[in-house]
Order: sequence, then C-alpha cells, then structure tokens
Amino acid sequence: MSGGYPHHPAGYGYGYGAPPSQPYTAAPYTAGAPPPPQPYGAPYGASPYGAPSAPYSAPPGEKPKKDKLGVHGVGGAPPAHGGNYPPMGGYASPFAALMPSVFPPGTDPNIVSCFQMADQDGSGFIDDKELQRALSSYNQSFSLRTVHLLMYLYTNTNTRKIGPKEFSSVFYSLQNWRAIFERFDRDRSGKIDTNELREALLSLGFAVSPVVLDLLVSKFDKTGGKSRAIEYDNFIECCLTVKGLTEKFKEKDTMYSGNASFTYEAFMLTVLPFLIA
Repeated sequence: MSGGYPHHPAGYGYGYGAPPSQPYTAAPYTAGAPPPPQPYGAPYGASPYGAPSAPYSAPPGEKPKKDKLGVHGVGGAPPAHGGNYPPMGGYASPFAALMPSVFPPGTDPNIVSCFQMADQDGSGFIDDKELQRALSSYNQSFSLRTVHLLMYLYTNTNTRKIGPKEFSSVFYSLQNWRAIFERFDRDRSGKIDTNELREALLSLGFAVSPVVLDLLVSKFDKTGGKSRAIEYDNFIECCLTVKGLTEKFKEKDTMYSGNASFTYEAFMLTVLPFLIA
C-alpha cells in the first residue's frame, strides 16, 4: 500500500456518522476522548511478570461475576481423563454452519447494494474472495488473510462465508477503525509507529505490555520489523488479532482477575483460528 489515503468514490456508503458496531468497548469511540477506563491487559509500563494487577474489573458497585455450575462443574471445563486429552465434546466446532441472516433495520442502502452485487448467485452469503472484492470497491484493499480474520471474528466459524448481518457489521467497524488509524497517523504517511500503535490500542480499550507491543509491530510490519511501523491493512489485522484473542480470554476469565484456565483442547481452538486464517 502506498503512503497516504485513497479518495473515497462517489456514494461512499458508510460515512463517519454511521453507527459503529462497538466491537471493543461499551461506548462508541469519540475523536479526542480519553482512553476508556481500565483497558484490558496489564497497565502499560507494568512488569509483564509477577502478580496480576486486575486489568479489568466489574463496574463500580457491582460484584465480579461468579463461575456458573455447568454440566462439567464450575467453569464448564470437562473433567480430566487420566493422561489423555479430553474429548471434543463440549466445544463448538470452528466449522459450524453459518445461519442465514438479514440486514439490520436502517442499514445504509449502499451497503445493501454492495452485498447484493457480490452475492451473484442470490444465496444470501458471499465467500472470502467476494468479500475481498466488495471491500476493494470501497477502497478498502485487504489480503485474503485479513479477510479471513474479519469473517472469523464476525461469524465465529471458519466456513469462510458471511451473511448480510455480518457484512454490515464488518463495514461499519472498518469505518470506525479507519478513523482511529487516521487519527494516530499524525504525519499522514499511511503508517503508524510503535508509540502510535500503543495509543491506538489504548483508545480501543487494550493496554498491552511493551513486550507484546514489540511482538505486534514485528509481526505486522511489512518490512519484517525494519521500519518499526505498520500500514492500514496490517493495522486492521493487528486489531482483529488483539480483539479476538482478548475476547476469547475474557470468556474464561469469569472473575475478571486477569487470569484464566484453559484445557488443552480449548487453548488449541482459541489460538489456531488466528494462525490458520
């Protein structure tokens, strides 16, 4: 991707005023607003080791959620089976079929039209390549890997198909993330450096340690870490990865303590979708 930002074509259908899908925080992002309180992850600058520092807690006046007694006991974890790993039962398949959906009321007609043009067979779903082309028609060019992550995060399956409801959420979220990227790309280079990435993630509600931040920049810098900066498409992939892993972790951290226990199977099903996208 070259430096700078492309001009939006006529009829650019999801303007800055479009309602974001709020994938990261409870309140919508507002330009110039301070980062939300108590972002997920250890406070920036804290030691990555040692006692946990309660990175996210229950709202004031509320008690932390308690583990619920499920079919396998507290927390829903299956019992141990000797020296063997637990069976698949109890975990959702990452290849579960995607249920049909419809556009939410008030969806921008341009988004509806864009989906219908991509859905040439009228099946009500579009695949990864069709989604990639649809996003490109709005000057949002992404690699197939980024498209796969988008599809996984908004469908929670690896079937690599997406329906109208998820398509709408993707479009509105990308608009929100582009605004955040442009806000922190202060020199208008089309890239953000390590410090700018840290601030951008904080504005989204994620406080990652310096060690994790360095790993993210090294991973998503197209020069292999030489320029220590990432471009817009890789910024989206970075956000999707941090968002997805954090949400999966929160599902297990029922006491909001910053600690979670995973079975081997649950850990593999949490991490692998982000590796094979």
